[in-house]
Amino acid sequence: MAARALESAGIATVVIGSALDILQQAGTPRIVFNDLPLGNPVGKPFDRAMQNQTLEAALELLYQAQNPGVVQQLPNQWSASEDWRDNFMAITAFNREQLLSLGDENRRQRQRNREQGLFRP
Repeated sequence: MAARALESAGIATVVIGSALDILQQAGTPRIVFNDLPLGNPVGKPFDRAMQNQTLEAALELLYQAQNPGVVQQLPNQWSASEDWRDNFMAITAFNREQLLSLGDENRRQRQRNREQGLFRP
């Protein structure tokens, strides 16, 4: 939505994303799409080559695309297997207690940070 507002003001935009259906439904003017897990639109963590390729593609699209409505899909893959799609962010009977414990610890740490004044308003 912000991209559409900027475009209507004459400012070209490119959105890098990994949820193509959502980006298209929102009417995003220009999209660089990586078919990767949500939260990783630019590439794998610590994979600078993949991240740089994505950023270069976005800048090139911004420079070359004359009109909105362009989607550029990059060939990046999360892994050689597509199994990650079945398991990414899955909550199962096997990991439920561990995830609950991690969430509780995260909340405790955030509370400690707030008590020390280490938080963003």
